Formats: sequence, C-alpha cells, structure tokens
Amino acid sequence: MAKKKKDEKQLNYKEEIRLLKSGGPARVYLLWGPEDYLRELYLQTLKELCVPEGEDGFSYKRMDGPELNLQELSDAIDALPFLTERSFVELRGVDLNRVKDGDALQKLLEDVPDYCTVAFVQSAAFEPDGRLKLIKFLKENTVELKFTEQTQDALVNWIAKRFAAHGKRVELEAAQHLIFVSGDLMNRLIPEIEKVAAYAKGDVVTVSDVDAVAHHLPEAVVFEMTDHLARREYNAAMEVLNELLSDKNNEPIAMLAVIGGQMRRLYAARLAAEKNLGASYVMEVCKLRYDSIASRLIASSRGFSLQQLKRAIELCAETDYQMKSSSSDDLELLKELMLRIAAGETHA
Repeated sequence: MAKKKKDEKQLNYKEEIRLLKSGGPARVYLLWGPEDYLRELYLQTLKELCVPEGEDGFSYKRMDGPELNLQELSDAIDALPFLTERSFVELRGVDLNRVKDGDALQKLLEDVPDYCTVAFVQSAAFEPDGRLKLIKFLKENTVELKFTEQTQDALVNWIAKRFAAHGKRVELEAAQHLIFVSGDLMNRLIPEIEKVAAYAKGDVVTVSDVDAVAHHLPEAVVFEMTDHLARREYNAAMEVLNELLSDKNNEPIAMLAVIGGQMRRLYAARLAAEKNLGASYVMEVCKLRYDSIASRLIASSRGFSLQQLKRAIELCAETDYQMKSSSSDDLELLKELMLRIAAGETHA
C-alpha cells in the first residue's frame, strides 16, 4: 500500500542517467531515498564513469559511517587519481544529521578538486534534516537525488521485463496486484517476482499466481479484510484477521494502527463517492500513489454507511486507548473491535 507525501517530486531515473552521461560526473553527490535499487544502479553508473577500471586502492576510496573521520576524507579527496582521469570517494551511511563538525565538513566539500567526485550514499531510512546548515548546503550546492518509488506505469513495465527474463508474461492486472500486495520498492519485489515466476505453471502469470505465493504486506491484508466486511463476508474477514495475527511479527497494537488508517481512508472515500469527486480526489486526500488502489477503495467504501465508518474510527481510537492504558489482552481487544465493526455499529 504505497503512499506518497504531498508535493513530493517524482524522480525521473532515465532522465537523471541521461544527464549524468551527457554532462559527466559532478564533484559532490547526496544520494538518498527509499528506492535503494535505483540508487545502487545510479551509483554504479557514476562509479564506472569516474573509475572505469573498477574499484582499486588508488583512485577509489570507500569510507563507512555512521561516524566520519574528516582527516581521512580530506586525504582521500586530495589524493591524485592514478591511471584514471578522476578519483571517486564513496561514503556509506554517514549520519549527516549528526556530524560533529558540520562547518569543517562544509568547508572541505567546498574545495573538492575538479578531478574528484565525492558521493554520500545514504540508507533507505535516512531523512535529511533540512533545518541544519550542513544539509542546506548539500541541497543547494551538490547533486542531491532522492530516489523515490516509481510511477505505476514505469513499475509495471519493469515487472514485465523481470518476468520476461524468467520466460513468463505477466497480465497487467497481476502486475498491479503484485504492487498492491507486496509494495512498490524494487528490491522487495525482485524475490517476489522470482517466487511467482517459479510457481506459475503456464507461460502467463495471473492474479491467482500472485496471491498464492507473493508476500502480502499487512496493509494489503487489512485492505482485503475490509473488502470482506464491505461484502458482508464476516467469516472470511475474521479468517484474514486470524491469519494476520498468526504472524508473531504483527503485534496487535501495530495492526490496530493499520486498521485505523484503513477505516479513515474508507471514510474519506465514502465522502468522495457521495459527492462524485472521483479517484483523483481520493488519491490526493489519502496520499495514494495509484488510481487502481483509489478505485478499489471507493468500491469497498460503498459497503458501509458514513455513520458506520465514523463509528469504526471512534472504536479504533477507543481500542487504542484501552491497549495503552489497561491490562486487558490486546489480541482480544482487537478481535472485539473487528466484531463491532462487522456488526455495523453506528453510535456508542
């Protein structure tokens, strides 16, 4: 269930690669964002342009964080390239939000020679603190690339190519469903594609193949559960809940947060449906990336009344308070919540 922050700029990976190859390497890069698969591909292209002979001990230096030794960095930057036109310094996982001497680092980066490229490669979880002077400098004076999740069309095309490499053709609906259940980060999708391709008996991968073996994110499972509730398939809904909770990694309080978020999205979709605002409005309000998910959300919301959804949101809040303030069994509280939502409560 991919979400997108409002006004988040979508990275055009192909365009960035084109600019890199046509313009050549810059002096300093800040590479970050959740889409680590594309980040690593970009880094590899950048590295090959700087040190085409590969990672040697002369023109290529790597330093791993989270701490940063400024003297080592200074020495690596000042070292002349050997048998290559450029040198490349790769810094992995340096916590740029907590650098001890940000002013000294900034001064060092201001004087990177033309023959050297320095790349700060951050983990997928890293989020730069834009309030910091150093971060502001990096954003304004370096090539800063945030590797975001790709558009649905780009991701579907990529999924189709990955399946084709396994000798399979994937149906459009199956590719979209794989994104829905397993998420839209490429590194997470690669093992799922391999599992589904190995499982599919025929040459064409279908939705049922995806459902059979692909990993389902809790958000997708909760979506399926609320779909069952909307269709009055109560036994099926509880079976999905029990399956969800059978995974010890899914704590009741965390699942409550997922369920609460889904009920709020359903409420917003039900309001949109009554006012004929369409999927685009739901995508904006619920911060959804794909219109197919928004359309499914609207369809599911029609199985509830506005008052039922409003009460469901209240019940989620009440259950959250009980979990955090009483000694009651969290699992039983969650099951009771789902039974009350299934019963269609409209008021306290």
